[in-house]
This record gives sequence, structure tokens and C-alpha cells, in this order.
Amino acid sequence: MPARPVPVPHPLFGHTPRVVPARPSAPGSSLVGMSLSRRLSRVRLRHLWRGVRWYVGTLTFLQAVTIAVIVVVDRVRKQREPAAGEFPRVDPTTVRVANGQVTVFTYGADLYRDMIERIEQAERFIYFETFIWKADETGHAVKTALLDAARRGVEVYIVFDSFGNGVVPRAFKRFPRMRRLHVLPFPFIRPGLLTGDLRKTGRDHRKILVVDGRTGYVGGYNIGDLYATTWRDTHIRVDGSSTWELEHAFASFWNDHRKRRHPIIEAKGARSWDARIRAHQNNPSRLIFPVRGTYLDAIDRAQHHVYITQAYFIPDREILGALVAAAERGVDVRVLIPEVSNHVLADWPARSQYTELLEAGVSLWLYQDAMIHAKTMTVDGRWTTVGTTNIDRLSMTGNFEINLEIFDRDLAKHMESVFYVDLTNSRRLTLQEWEARGILARVAERLLKPLAPLL
Repeated sequence: MPARPVPVPHPLFGHTPRVVPARPSAPGSSLVGMSLSRRLSRVRLRHLWRGVRWYVGTLTFLQAVTIAVIVVVDRVRKQREPAAGEFPRVDPTTVRVANGQVTVFTYGADLYRDMIERIEQAERFIYFETFIWKADETGHAVKTALLDAARRGVEVYIVFDSFGNGVVPRAFKRFPRMRRLHVLPFPFIRPGLLTGDLRKTGRDHRKILVVDGRTGYVGGYNIGDLYATTWRDTHIRVDGSSTWELEHAFASFWNDHRKRRHPIIEAKGARSWDARIRAHQNNPSRLIFPVRGTYLDAIDRAQHHVYITQAYFIPDREILGALVAAAERGVDVRVLIPEVSNHVLADWPARSQYTELLEAGVSLWLYQDAMIHAKTMTVDGRWTTVGTTNIDRLSMTGNFEINLEIFDRDLAKHMESVFYVDLTNSRRLTLQEWEARGILARVAERLLKPLAPLL
């Protein structure tokens, strides 16, 4: 810092005033401007943070109010106009596929009767896995058949999801101690769940039954009276060497999640290789989700038609884009969903995508008077998938799921006939009708759209 200029001597007193050197600036005084800038930045951040909190809080409040109103309105509507639970039925049909047979079930009572008969005929082992298992007449019938099999010396392995059966009485979920009975309740809370570990967040949404390695079942049916007669669902039974696909899927899940008290299921290689029937398993523990890829691949290959039946239809951007692209290139894309599902909150986030689908030429069909719970798709009369996976985030990239992918024209032809029968119990949603919906419905759709990734 330079000294002050030397002053001129005073003409009367003759002496020269003392030159006082400039004092150095106080530490940090050169940063006064910067400190002020920082203060202003902090003020702006505080205001921004308050704005974000206000926005999130307001949005959450409005979403909560909207959800409450929708739930109340839906409950009142169902009380005034209960679903008849009646729908056109297709008898169980068997088609020869690969080196075995595939039987399609579209009525729960037929399926449960067939499953119990096969359980009663078991000689060596039974693998049984389900998401929901009701403590009603149907649930007790299945449980009794499994316990009787264990008593006569059959190795019985049982898996059920604790979350899916949270409201089922505890007494029903208790099993007697038996040498050949092995029960694994898939836990509701697992280490890592509360910390957001994606490997620990999935539920066991699969429905599998394998008997003696000769017969296997998979599809959308849970176990209960409700599903036996009043829900429209789809399950298939596989007889022959391709049963290994389901046998291996169960054994892998069991060995990955069993407790020390549970025996290990010996891994067995495929008895034969046939690409016409393959199982695809979504496994969040390993962050593997191949089912979504099979859907995308089949839609992208489609040349003539794509017929989809879904209980909860909330496609992500890639699947939505694939469906739109297929329709725009002239493919007949039809999606069959419930008019009102059993989870009304899953319906509303999906509706925000209807406009894009309808404008592209995708036809939406709304199933009437019953809950349709099937998870199927057939493409171009040659490719079919049946399983447990919904087209939503929770199934595609969240839960443990399993779908069979089947290349066979005869099976695809039968699945198309099932689809046509279902259309006779449905109404088509037109773009004109959709655009005429009220402002309150549009607001609710917009408010609930952010919830789609959670469903």
C-alpha cells in the first residue's frame, strides 16, 4: 500500500507535518463484496428452498385430497352398482406345443379343481408359490391337499408373500410341523428395505405350482373364492419337459431366500432344450428384469396385430413409445383393461397416457361387470406370453415375477379366440368420448400422474 503524499511546509510555523503511513486494511476487508454476494446467495437459496417445500407440500396435499375423494366415490359407486361378476367363459383348452402340452384356463373354479387333482396325484415333490392365499373354502381346499400330500410322503415346498397375505388370519398361515413339509413366508420387511436398497424392495408376486417335474402351472390367479368365479384371469398348465422352466424358477427362488432350517433344492439342468417355451424371471435381488425386454421385443417385431390383456396398465415411456410406433406403422394394437379395477388408484395415473395412445390409433377396450386380472399378450398369430407380470413399474422393474414366452401358432390362435370372447364383454373407448371428459377428471389425472412410478 503506497504512503500518503508528502504535504507542503506551513508558511507560518515552518515545520512539516508528520507523514502518517496508511494503515493496512483489516483482514478480509477486501472480501466485503464477496461476503455480501454470499449472503445474497444464501438468501436466494432459502427462498428457493421455501418455494420447493411449499410446492411439494401443496402438491402432496392436493394429491391426498384427490385420492381420498376418488376412494370414497369409488366405494359409494361399487355399493350402488356392484359388479355382477359374470362374464363369458372359455372352457379349458389343450394345445400341443413343443414336446408337450399347454392347457389354458380362463375360469378359476376350473383351474383350482385341476390343480388339486394334480396335487392329489403327486408322488415325489410339489412346489407351490403364491402372492395371495385366502383363508376361505378355496384356500382351505388347496392347503388341505398340500398337507395330505406331505403326510403320504411327498416333499412339499410352499412359498407365500407376507405382504400379499397381510390381512389373512394368522391361524391360516400356521402349518403343522411335518418332516416333508417346508414353508417359507417371504418376509414383509427385509434388511435393506428401509434404506431404499432396490435389491430388497420387491414383493414375491409369482404364482407357480409344479408337481413331480411333469406338470407346471403359472399365470395371474391367486388362491381364493373371489378369484374362482367372479374374476376373469388366465393361467396355463404345462405338461412335459418344458415344465423344467417353472421347476427351475421355483428352485432358484427357494435357494436364494431360504432360511437355515430349510433344505436346499438340488439344481437340475434342463432335460431338453426347446426355445419354443421359455420362462423369463424378474429378479430384483439381482437387478435382472427380462420380462420387460420380451414385451418390447415382441411389440417392435409386430407386423399385423398385438393383443394385450392387463389388469393394471401403466406403461413406461419405452413401452408406450413401442405401442404408439406399432400403431402408427399400421399394426392393429388392442389393449384390454378393466373399466374399473379393484385398485382404483392404479387406474388414474394410467389415464394420463390415453390421449397419446388413442391419437396414435391404439384401441382401448374396457372390460365390463367383472375384474379382469389376466397378464397376457399375443402377437401376429405366432407369439404368446402368459404370466404374473403387469405392464406397470412395480411389476416390470420392482417385483419378483415370471412369464412364459411361447412360440406356437396353434396356441396363439387359441389365445386370440379368448381375446375375441373377452371383447364381447367390453366396450371400446373412443378418442371422441375421451376428449369429452370433464375438467375435474383432467385435473385429477394430472395430479396423480407423478404417482405412476410408484404403482
